[in-house]
Amino acid sequence: MKKALAKTKVSVKLRKNEEHEEWYLYLESYPVFIPGKKHPQRIREYLNRSVSSVIFDKSRPARTTKTSITFKPKRDINGIIQCRGEADQEVCIYADNVRKLRQREYDNAELYTESEVKQAEQNERLQTNFIEYFKRVTKDRHQNGSQAIIINWIRVSELLTKFADSKAIPFSQIDMKMTEDFRRFILNAPCGGNKKGTISQNTAATYYSIFKAGLKQAFIDGYLTIDISARVKGIQGNESRREHLTMEELNTLANTPCNNPVLKRSALFSALTGLRHCDIQKLRWKEIQKEDETYCLNFTQQKTKGVEYMPISEQAYQLCGEPGKPDQLVFEDLPDPSWISKPLKRWIISAGITRKITFHCFRHTFATLQLANGTDIYTVSKMLGHTNVKTTQIYAKVVDGKKQQAANAIKLDFNPNIEKNNE
Repeated sequence: MKKALAKTKVSVKLRKNEEHEEWYLYLESYPVFIPGKKHPQRIREYLNRSVSSVIFDKSRPARTTKTSITFKPKRDINGIIQCRGEADQEVCIYADNVRKLRQREYDNAELYTESEVKQAEQNERLQTNFIEYFKRVTKDRHQNGSQAIIINWIRVSELLTKFADSKAIPFSQIDMKMTEDFRRFILNAPCGGNKKGTISQNTAATYYSIFKAGLKQAFIDGYLTIDISARVKGIQGNESRREHLTMEELNTLANTPCNNPVLKRSALFSALTGLRHCDIQKLRWKEIQKEDETYCLNFTQQKTKGVEYMPISEQAYQLCGEPGKPDQLVFEDLPDPSWISKPLKRWIISAGITRKITFHCFRHTFATLQLANGTDIYTVSKMLGHTNVKTTQIYAKVVDGKKQQAANAIKLDFNPNIEKNNE
């Protein structure tokens, strides 16, 4: 069966400049069939060229109104618009050359088979710059994500640019060797900002997993024909130490004055609820609800965007202070993370605690003390808002270590080998 051809025709046309005695040149293509469009389209492509000495054919009216009449331009035997000026004539010849190019593209496109068209589209995708694509994914996929996630994605795009020496990385160059080269690069990547040295193993692991996520999305979007991300081995992160406070240290802090009362209340609130600094800072009175005799938090996590519904203790509620208006912040004037470290350090030192304790350690304290007091790991995981219980398991290891210390705390002053020999 013969294939029906669209017979798209490309023409050079003029459009009058309303302010000056000149005409813009543009190409008009019709009919053009575009996927998703029900009817054929008329496509116009302006050439950023104009002429002022067009010769019009007075025997061929173009448009007639009650007040005026316009005529079609004269064309030579090859269909090229005629002008009096030499420079204008060269512009018209240029326009016709572009027309020929577009006409050839349409004519050849109609002769392609469906598979050839798909192959041509894929070849075009393979020339797309992966770094620019990665930036688009960052903007489109994470526009409503937390600031920390967005910053990490932006940092990875910066490292990709540095890895490519500010050149493009077309998708055609992405293979197992390229991913391995970037893996080695990122393990020795420099720190961002004013920090010196290279990034940590855990940071490299985070960045590389984001790179893999970008590759996965590229496969989903059709820029890669194989799922390279599934074949790429990630960077193994080092198990980080989750510094936490003991119950005794927490009580000492509770009874130690702090120059910043809202800092003290919010830190102890974190230890009793497990909330992150960003969630405490954004917490509003309307998100604290009372059901019967129990207070509950009903809020959206800043980091995961998960909706949380969590009961809190009476003591945690008391740390919130006097209730305010529904849209009022519970912990007003709580410093940002960049400004909280120094006043927090002074409070910690004044309590006689010499270890390095950050605000996030109060969240670690909540998790560790909950597990140590017998709360099952799945409940703790839910209360922390973890999306995967594996994240919570690291606290269980801390508790297991404490149990091991407790098991070795009681020692008897005898030699069991002597007892065996006497039997």
